[in-house]
Amino acid sequence: MERSGNPAPDDVAAVLATDGPHGPVIHATNRAARLAGVTEGARVVDVKPLCPDLRVEYADIAGDRAALDQLVLWMRRWCPWTVADGANGVILDVTGAAHLFGGEAALVVDIEAQLSLLGLTAQLAIAPTWGAAWGLARFGSVRAICGKGEVAQAMAPLPVSALRLDDDTLLLLRRLGLKTIGSLAKIPRLSLTRRFSRVALPSNPLMRLDQAMGKLAEPVSSVAALPPFRAIARLAEPIQDPTPYLPGLCEDLCEQLSAKGMGCRRLGLTVYRSDGEVSVVEVATSSPSRDAGHLHRLFDDKLEQINPGFGFDLITLQAGGVEPVAELQAGLEGDANEDLHLSQLVDRLTARFGARSVTQPVLRDSHMPERAEDWAQALHRNRDMQQVTMRKQAKPLAKIASVGAQNEQAAVLHFPQAQDGSPPQVSGLTTASMPPARADVSTVPPGSAVPVKERPIRLLDRPEEIRVLYAVPEGPPVQFTWRRQTHKMTRYQGPERIAPEWWQDAPGTRLRDYYKIEDQAGRRLWLYREGLHEDGRGGDPRWFVHGMFA
Repeated sequence: MERSGNPAPDDVAAVLATDGPHGPVIHATNRAARLAGVTEGARVVDVKPLCPDLRVEYADIAGDRAALDQLVLWMRRWCPWTVADGANGVILDVTGAAHLFGGEAALVVDIEAQLSLLGLTAQLAIAPTWGAAWGLARFGSVRAICGKGEVAQAMAPLPVSALRLDDDTLLLLRRLGLKTIGSLAKIPRLSLTRRFSRVALPSNPLMRLDQAMGKLAEPVSSVAALPPFRAIARLAEPIQDPTPYLPGLCEDLCEQLSAKGMGCRRLGLTVYRSDGEVSVVEVATSSPSRDAGHLHRLFDDKLEQINPGFGFDLITLQAGGVEPVAELQAGLEGDANEDLHLSQLVDRLTARFGARSVTQPVLRDSHMPERAEDWAQALHRNRDMQQVTMRKQAKPLAKIASVGAQNEQAAVLHFPQAQDGSPPQVSGLTTASMPPARADVSTVPPGSAVPVKERPIRLLDRPEEIRVLYAVPEGPPVQFTWRRQTHKMTRYQGPERIAPEWWQDAPGTRLRDYYKIEDQAGRRLWLYREGLHEDGRGGDPRWFVHGMFA
């Protein structure tokens, strides 16, 4: 294969050279140079007398490797399994794909024609094994097609270098007079086994011979696994905008998913440009989906980032993150639910603003209020859904998705009533008997069954310390200053004791006694006292505001 852009004519000997210890050496040759006796590894000054008209260019090793990797992806237009073969080859597993192009001969012609449009010349070969295809492409005819029972006959006249052996093994075989694969195959296997039984690849000619003949497996390991569901649009001529073909591709892909009872979490739209470039646009969903209309909407305003170049001639849409999807009936009549589902809203917001901009609250396994809830990307929230079971009886937050992290929280507040229907008990300032402090949920290790406590609709990111002017003994403050305003307590309820989490809090962390209070203006706050008098963990207790009720 030659460098694209300005390839030399087929009858002109051309080589690529690299710097060597004693001057430039040959790195790669075309067919005309090989026929003239130019070999790789030789010095340029040594081969000039053999071929005075030799065309020499310096090789760009890193650029060639990047171009080859790009070419590997681009050649998936013919088959899903492609992999780079060394520094100057590509292996395609065309099993089950040749008939889509009219047979193996037509496939070879199509590959050669498409590569020529990129300014590339290639020697092509189709064979039942990797080793046979490698040898026939480099040492056989320009277009070689070998059937399953023709491998031995086609490989026999080729030199032993067609077996992908190292230089030391090739030199040894030539000294033994074994110059062709046919002569090597005629040697009794026992004789060669004694010499090469303990030699590993690529120095073992017996293993290489077995691989070429199909006696030893050598599967093609592609760069990425083939998606199980994929829709393809092959175009008769290049186009500039793939948008008109996207609805049909989504419907085709969703039909494949529906037939297997599956849904996808990721979609990848790949467009193959006629100049060899490949562009990929990916979207994701928060839950498995096979709704063609919804998946189509996720690509809105995303196709504009594709550079059309000279146009596209192949478009594919593949599904990733495939999972089973159960059929659910929305109503008794069986009509489809046309309301916008939460997961679809999350998907559209994520596609528009990005995954980091759309968040949802996630419950955490912690007794400390500030640790019991966190914000996670809404697109991946389902991974944490198993933690919701720890609060089955609690009212969830009404806020389900927010653009950004600074929006106000909305919630449903619920006061549990007694069995006789009476309102919750609220203690006043004149109550003589105060409820004792209790070590409730905080003393239960994670994973155990815990009672559910009422929480305010809004928690402060950081508890704010207040200045207490007067406090009831073993009770909340009667008067305190918070945010430069004086608050007088009219009634309260509590305390609820939450002890430190010994499995993650630092030693010396003080316990908390929480109170729900109502001030003179009707504001309901959630206060706590940090520490107790003479608890040996610091000075006097401190008071903080941690949240607000409705």
